[in-house]
Amino acid sequence: MYRPVRIGLQIQPEHAEYRQIRNAAAAAEELGVDIIFNWDHFFPLDGDPDGRHFEAWTMLGAWAESTSRVEIGTLVSCTGYRNPDLLADMARTVDHISEGRLVLGIGAGWCERDYQEYGYEFGTAGGRLDRLSGDLPRIRARWTRLNPPPTRPIPVLVGGAGERRTLRLVAEHADIWHCFGDPPTLAHKMAVLRRHCADVGRDLAAIEVSTAVAGAPTPAGTPDALGEQLRALGVSMFTVGALGPRYDLGVLKDWIAWRDESNR
Repeated sequence: MYRPVRIGLQIQPEHAEYRQIRNAAAAAEELGVDIIFNWDHFFPLDGDPDGRHFEAWTMLGAWAESTSRVEIGTLVSCTGYRNPDLLADMARTVDHISEGRLVLGIGAGWCERDYQEYGYEFGTAGGRLDRLSGDLPRIRARWTRLNPPPTRPIPVLVGGAGERRTLRLVAEHADIWHCFGDPPTLAHKMAVLRRHCADVGRDLAAIEVSTAVAGAPTPAGTPDALGEQLRALGVSMFTVGALGPRYDLGVLKDWIAWRDESNR
């Protein structure tokens, strides 16, 4: 049985004034989006690499106050930038400010400039995955010791698609799995994740599957075409990216309309 379709928006916090970011979040909530994400980088990923940019978790605290219905989260927070017990406490705090609307998106990290300029050890991909593997249980353990505790079991979204290690961590720890790829690629990754879930004694159906969807105005990228293909594979969360500074939400409107029709 399919989960209900949910639509996300990733507001990429680059090249914009904060008021533009805040206005985009407010407009998306008004349109009826289910969850609003930012990303956890320190510099723009597109355009001028030294352009305007804002930090993710400070922004989530502001969104927790400026929105009232949507879930909010990082897509995704890099485990290498913060002590995991501190990150757990930050997430718990934003969970309370938002009255139970935080999703903790987390991943191993990949952007070398972020590490180098902020004084973190970049290391190797394997080392970063080792850290993520150790941090996930520490975060959950810290939540059990905080006073007050989180308002709800905070959903953990793990981003990534590495077949040997990342998908194993998804099977072990994730409430939501976020990935990228066309339908054939996703079908293959889902098969790998299903095997990992079987190995750890977990039902794949317990994990919400999320993916980014293209905004290109081509038949392959429309909700009716791409959305239905992904839906048949088990995807239930579809996330649209919005570039600063103007944050055009036209594509988001199309996906929300498709969600409403699909969920009838």
